[in-house]
Amino acid sequence: MSRFTPETIERVRDATDIVEIVSAYTDLRRQGERFVGLCPFHDERTPSFSVKPRDGFYYCFGCEAGGDAIRFVQEKEGLAFPDAVEALAERYGVEVERETEDPKAEEARRRRGRLGEALERVAAFYESFLWESPKARKARTYLIEERGLGEEVLRSFGVGFAPSAWDSVLTRGQQAGYSVDELLAAGLIQRSQRNPGSHYDRFRGRITFPVRDHRGRVVGFGARGMGPDAKPKYLNSPESEVYRKSRTLYGIDRARGPIARGGRAVVVEGYTDVIALHGAGVEETVAVMGTAITPEQLKLLGGYAEEVVLALDADRAGREAMLRAQRVAGSGRLRLLVAAMPEGEDPADMMQSEEGSNRLRELLADAVDLAVFHVRAILGDADLSNPPGRDRALDEVVPVLVGMGETITRQEMVREVADRLDAAPELVAGRMKSGGRRPAARPEPVGRVGDGQSQAPPRRRREPTQEERREAMMLALCMDAPDLSASYFERLGPDHFTSPILRAVFERLREHPADPLDGLGESDSALINAITKLQAVDHEPATREDLEFRWMLLERDRLDRTLRHPEGLEPADLVAMQKERGRLADAISSVEARGIGGAVPGPAAR
Repeated sequence: MSRFTPETIERVRDATDIVEIVSAYTDLRRQGERFVGLCPFHDERTPSFSVKPRDGFYYCFGCEAGGDAIRFVQEKEGLAFPDAVEALAERYGVEVERETEDPKAEEARRRRGRLGEALERVAAFYESFLWESPKARKARTYLIEERGLGEEVLRSFGVGFAPSAWDSVLTRGQQAGYSVDELLAAGLIQRSQRNPGSHYDRFRGRITFPVRDHRGRVVGFGARGMGPDAKPKYLNSPESEVYRKSRTLYGIDRARGPIARGGRAVVVEGYTDVIALHGAGVEETVAVMGTAITPEQLKLLGGYAEEVVLALDADRAGREAMLRAQRVAGSGRLRLLVAAMPEGEDPADMMQSEEGSNRLRELLADAVDLAVFHVRAILGDADLSNPPGRDRALDEVVPVLVGMGETITRQEMVREVADRLDAAPELVAGRMKSGGRRPAARPEPVGRVGDGQSQAPPRRRREPTQEERREAMMLALCMDAPDLSASYFERLGPDHFTSPILRAVFERLREHPADPLDGLGESDSALINAITKLQAVDHEPATREDLEFRWMLLERDRLDRTLRHPEGLEPADLVAMQKERGRLADAISSVEARGIGGAVPGPAAR
């Protein structure tokens, strides 16, 4: 990646209003030449955080966090230094100059810039059409009168309407100097299946919701059809060079400040839910791009929030999405809560009346820990009318209780579970101590004969092999860059993976490269866990060179396994494999000598 010139960095520092930047995360009050407030980096009751606008620095006397505006943006938004500089330069209108840059990297950056400009232009066109065209009257009526959304908040989110004509964006885009390839790459048009070589607008006759990243840049659209016959009801932008559904939260650009100040994020499902809640003052609200929340989305929220309230639909899909969030979150510092949404109502509907608005606020305030919700969901689905049904419910509940750790909440839930199952609390506690296993009716010794032991020694978790680590890293990089990795799925096969679960992840990625978790349910828990572990692997952004290096490692491993057991191979094939193995070894050594492919593999999914 190219570096900014020192002059650029200095101009960014000079232009940035550090008080404005910091005020998005904590309230500041003037005290002489500096501003003071509660530290946004640690919990405190007495202000020890200080900002000196004249010097452009902040410092906390409690946790000793300090730096300039660039450093602050890095820490609070989880950005690398170049991204933080670029974000501030864009915000304050500073022209960016770079030192010598790799031509391919420069071209890729410029292309992403062009796609972003095209998306911004189209968002402005759709917004203008909604409010100015008579052909959008039905859409305005639906939004304002039927959904109860105010014009001011709709305009603040840039809501628009796509004309019904098949080539409005196609024609306007080309007139503005964008190529068909660029409009395709931005997800604004699509190819005609009937007439190869022809193209038409992707969104037509639909209400449009521009999706922005946390820096406020348009990266895609969600579009709602008008009328009961519109299929699909919602049409979204495809995955692209600038849009990744799994890394995006609708409304994050407007919600990140309120989230940071309050320490809480509210997650809903729909675009109109976000808009309705913002309009009612619940400005810490964002929406997932679908029903599932991803590790990347939780990581993004973790940069601003201490707790996340899931206010998803009360149907089975919404509930499964919340339970999946528990696995996705792992042991991170985010506290996940669930608001018990009434079935058949969404937040936007509730906000249309004062009674519904008050009820929704109460539900958010009364949100319970996700583990508590999980336990109650299991008990709610179980047949508790007979002893076998209660036994099955206990089998399901105990692992959730064990995962809660030693807390007062768990003690209360043990009592609640015992009460619901008409059992003694000691029975539930005893089952938890045994790891959830029912005591055997006739326990038999499992130690060696004559050793006096009645239990087998605890099994150690097997450490992944080096091959499995390499396989895991390849899959993690493929998930990070589905477009770049498409060609590698043609070169990879099941025989490149020694781990059965990683082989299953590979097959899943090959079928669902954009969103491997999409459509998975409770029965796929092992596969979901493996995918989410890989999504959480820490590595640099994937490049084609990284992928090529990782592929060579897997291909070398595959050849090694084949050459160790060459039975059935023709002599000519054996010689060819040995030559290919030697060529790969030389190529890998060359790459390693240049310091490429140095990402540290995370643990293989097991």
